[in-house]
Amino acid sequence: MNISVFGMGYVGCVSAACLAQNGHHVIGVDVNVEKVKLLNQGISPVVEEDILDMIQLVSKTGALRAVSSAAEAILNTDISLVTVGTPSDNRGSLSTEYLRTVSQEIGRGLKEKDGQHIIVFRSTMVPGTTEDVLTPILEAESGKKCGRDFSVCYNPEFLREGSSIKDYYNPPFTIIGTPDVHVYQLLVNMYSHVNAHFEQSTIRVAEGLKYLCNVYHALKIGFANEVAAVMSEYGIDSQKVIEIFLRDTKLNVSAAYLRPGFAFGGSCLPKDLRAISAMAQDKGINIPIIANILPSNGFHLNRAVQKALAFKVKKIGLLGLAFKQGTDDLRESPGVTLAERLIGKGCELRIYDPWVDLARLTGANKAYIDKEIQHLEKLLTNDLEEVLAQSELLVLVHADVSSIHTILAHDKPLTILDLSGYTKLAAAKHIDYRGLCW
Repeated sequence: MNISVFGMGYVGCVSAACLAQNGHHVIGVDVNVEKVKLLNQGISPVVEEDILDMIQLVSKTGALRAVSSAAEAILNTDISLVTVGTPSDNRGSLSTEYLRTVSQEIGRGLKEKDGQHIIVFRSTMVPGTTEDVLTPILEAESGKKCGRDFSVCYNPEFLREGSSIKDYYNPPFTIIGTPDVHVYQLLVNMYSHVNAHFEQSTIRVAEGLKYLCNVYHALKIGFANEVAAVMSEYGIDSQKVIEIFLRDTKLNVSAAYLRPGFAFGGSCLPKDLRAISAMAQDKGINIPIIANILPSNGFHLNRAVQKALAFKVKKIGLLGLAFKQGTDDLRESPGVTLAERLIGKGCELRIYDPWVDLARLTGANKAYIDKEIQHLEKLLTNDLEEVLAQSELLVLVHADVSSIHTILAHDKPLTILDLSGYTKLAAAKHIDYRGLCW
């Protein structure tokens, strides 16, 4: 199939690369000229496992190319996937600015095109946005009618940064919100290499499901961290309690995210929690549990700050800056907030994260870190041994297998504050090990 993907961020790049690898002809579209240039050179603008080799290959074969012109992409494809960002606005709602802009551009492209076209929205959005906001824009700009001249559907993604290619091919399910059976079947065919149960629904059900999943993931993380914090104060091994709790997969919730660890962050969970709170407020509905997940997450982050400061040392090594291992996404990362607060308390930081390369950061990711931590290049190092040698305290936000091996092989005493549950470090004789709440 001939497919265009609008928005070359994490979701867009992975979707475009996977579709191209599976034999489709894909055009990536982005207003960021630098991203377009990188993709046409066979270079991924984002960091993800296996994405570099995949984009290099599909670019070389011509299966994937990138442009800045929406009209060019529309005229040369039959299906368009929209994966642009929907960040929080000043009041916590999702901003539809980028969605509106890209819908205007797609509509103008449709105006010049003969024949049918399918627009597939994948960005997270408030239920009703596709039908009440974006479809009218498409109709107004194109002068055409949805359902007659073009089709619109909503197909949320369930990709986790750091494992998004694996998630693309093995999602929990693939839901396609459309009233049109023909459109549904075309998308099923487009995803023929995806191992998943396919479900057709209304557009609003598909929009709402994305919120249900993300809010529940955030709730599970907050729940596990709160339980662990309380139990640790009563001398209970919270890791053991949670381990036993997770064996019940029939009545208790699934094991995903239910491990005591550090605060959550990233570009999805925080903004979606703010958005659903704003949605409830608009309708005069109280949702005290959901409304308090972000404050709970903030309290948990504060615990880490206070635990680190309690060691009363100046030189601190921080392992992990991105919001999770395996990605370079720094947006709303608890590691960034932790670093910021420790610096504010006069601590001297050395930061190691093998996935973060400042020279590769672009777009919203770069803008965020430039705003939050100035002169980060002076704090970041690619030498873990240097961090171990110079630090009075090592704080583990997250670490890969290689880093854990390096820590275990270190020949001098280390004091470690573990925020993510690398409990096997506690057995090492040269490590003074402390867990966040275990």
